Amino acid sequence: MKLYLIAGEASGDRLGAALMAGLQDLRPGIRFQGVAGPQMQAMGMGSLFPMETLSVMGLAEVLPRYFDLRARIRQVAADVLAAQPAALVTIDSPDFCLRVARIVKAARPDLPVIHYVAPSVWAWRPGRAAKMAQVVDHVLALLPFEPPYMTAAGMTCDFVGHPVVSDPRATRDEAAAFASDGPLILTLPGSRRGEVTRLAPVIGETLKRIKASHPAVRAVLPTLPHLEPLLRDLTAGWTVRPEIVTDPARKAEAFAAADAALAASGTVSLELAANACPMVIAYRMHPLTMWLMRRMALVDTVTLVNLVSETRVVPEFLGPDCRADRIAPALLDLLRDGPPRAAQIAAMDLTMERLGRGGDPPGLRAARSVLARLDARASALSV
Repeated sequence: MKLYLIAGEASGDRLGAALMAGLQDLRPGIRFQGVAGPQMQAMGMGSLFPMETLSVMGLAEVLPRYFDLRARIRQVAADVLAAQPAALVTIDSPDFCLRVARIVKAARPDLPVIHYVAPSVWAWRPGRAAKMAQVVDHVLALLPFEPPYMTAAGMTCDFVGHPVVSDPRATRDEAAAFASDGPLILTLPGSRRGEVTRLAPVIGETLKRIKASHPAVRAVLPTLPHLEPLLRDLTAGWTVRPEIVTDPARKAEAFAAADAALAASGTVSLELAANACPMVIAYRMHPLTMWLMRRMALVDTVTLVNLVSETRVVPEFLGPDCRADRIAPALLDLLRDGPPRAAQIAAMDLTMERLGRGGDPPGLRAARSVLARLDARASALSV
């Protein structure tokens, strides 16, 4: 069996690698082709082109890349059709992946299309589910409340859990490598060049304000290898110079040791929750993108910990509110053993429980769902 996989950014690459591992365990000899990041490539899959080419977010950010991305969509669709896989598995990045799927389905209506990560129709643009159902047959959902939205639109859907619940975490002894006299703060400006560039100055100024109350404060900045040179330039003038780490083991130690985190909006909030690290969420985007998002939003929070735990304990500073003078007091609150810190830790524990902590690894559950869907289809065709 050969599957065509498409990942468009770092979080999708991570999901894809776990899915590949599960599929290889359940169906030895299975082959993969498509667009992959470094984690999927480490599992033995080549990539049609560098995945980072697709890592763009926001209307204002996409517009300058429109013709290039359109060409990439056609290129990938042609490669899918030439590969003749048993199924097309698209991973997150719906604006890109579903356009590829539409071209492929028009040429091969019989080809199963499986999408990993249900689009957040509960947050904005609810009509996407019906549009998605035109080209997607089956959905793998990360969040427990998502399947009803997908099935109502006409697709089958399984909740497979979020991979963060089974990620390896550093031990207490390993975390001791970051022991210091002052608080340790994780700084997480994102995985895209644009968001990193916009958020880095805010993080630097916030750390400066934290230092006024905690002179011995330390900062760690985990990132991807291709962003390290950019971040070294962006952090060169910070009052609190962060330790920039790209090694996954060192990153795990930092997450386990940190007292609090200042992070960009995204799935990193779940990584922090898995390590019981209280957080403040901050995000800057192009003003036009921010205006559109606020007009279309159906929920009052962008943080997954808040959504899954059904609380609002993680403070958010988005768009014009993303300012050091507002962020620093919230971060200082979390460095104290008071109600804000305790409330977050309780919400993070509940979040991990609801995402499947203690069960089978989500990658394996996703692999079972994919194979069950394809085996059921094969059985139906043989009747």
